[in-house]
Amino acid sequence: MKKVKKNLALFALATIALMGVTSCAEGAPEQLGLKDAFEGKFYIGTALNEPQILGIDTAAIKVVKENFNSIVAENVMKSGPMQPTEGNFNFEMADKFVEFGVQNNMHIVGHTLIWHSQAPRWFFTDEEGNDVSAEVLKERMRTHIHTVVSRYKGKVHGWDVVNEAILDDGTYRNSKYYQILGEEFIPLAFQYAHEADPDVELYYNDYSMFNPGKREGVIKMIKMLKERGLRIDAVGMQGHLSIHHPVKEEFEASIKAYSEAGVNVMITEMEITVLEMPDFRVGAEISTNYEYQQSLNPYTEGLPDSVYVQLEEMYIDYFKLFLKYEDVISRVTVWGVNDGHSWKNGWPVRGRTDYPLLYDRNNEPKPFVEKIMAEALKGNN
Repeated sequence: MKKVKKNLALFALATIALMGVTSCAEGAPEQLGLKDAFEGKFYIGTALNEPQILGIDTAAIKVVKENFNSIVAENVMKSGPMQPTEGNFNFEMADKFVEFGVQNNMHIVGHTLIWHSQAPRWFFTDEEGNDVSAEVLKERMRTHIHTVVSRYKGKVHGWDVVNEAILDDGTYRNSKYYQILGEEFIPLAFQYAHEADPDVELYYNDYSMFNPGKREGVIKMIKMLKERGLRIDAVGMQGHLSIHHPVKEEFEASIKAYSEAGVNVMITEMEITVLEMPDFRVGAEISTNYEYQQSLNPYTEGLPDSVYVQLEEMYIDYFKLFLKYEDVISRVTVWGVNDGHSWKNGWPVRGRTDYPLLYDRNNEPKPFVEKIMAEALKGNN
């Protein structure tokens, strides 16, 4: 089911390099990028913000080119930025994002066609502010999806068609899409995307996909789409994780379950926060917001060694898990290039200092990145 192809020359180079180089990380040679260590296993991706797409943040772009072979845009391809008013599409930033991916031979993911959070309000209302009819919303969805997907046909390799439509208990989110169309908006979105580009891969993406209730709801949705003859290639398990809330067993159970439902698995939007959630929850509900308190921001001057060790161990454990299921995992994407760019500095509490990504605020790889690469290269011996 996976489309990752092995580069035999690089495979041999990586194996020889691993055998012949000794480092403090017991493994990965410096000349290999992160993506090279995982060649033939799954794509290694990251999310780009606007300064990176525009080429302003040159240090981050250097990291991207050397270490990642898949990209997704944080915001510029969502429906609000793409079509802020009816019929007026803004392709400038999305075009630049896609062109960067094409020029650098990246696996490009479009994010996202249908999402309740950054959908423009006009999508759901008439001129008097009342909800539109089901037929009007269907036509607006069709127009938006057809226009966007067809524009990037042959360049974007896969689309997050629907994002975050199912709650942790497995029921549907009471979004405007759901209020007007019921659960029918999901198969319609997949249908319209396939019409616009029959060759592009189609995904469902959500947070807390390890949660048993959500897992059951997503599998039910997958079966419904397949029973209707609609294409769904993979599910994206958003990896918004925390050192304070280990969920590895449920995460692994979900990888198995989604694979058994007949789709590939992608680890998307991955980061591991070292900061506590004020209400001790795990997830990424974008509407959550808490007042700043100094006690919730304890690491402004850097991480204590004991906390860094927890972060390192958890990252390595999860990448070992991903390697264990490399036959069904097609991509692992971290949500941002470096710690300074992470959305976790501003969510769910604004103004905090977090350390959730693979590269630090100076665009330097954290020491455990070499250890992660070494784990990947072990399988090449």
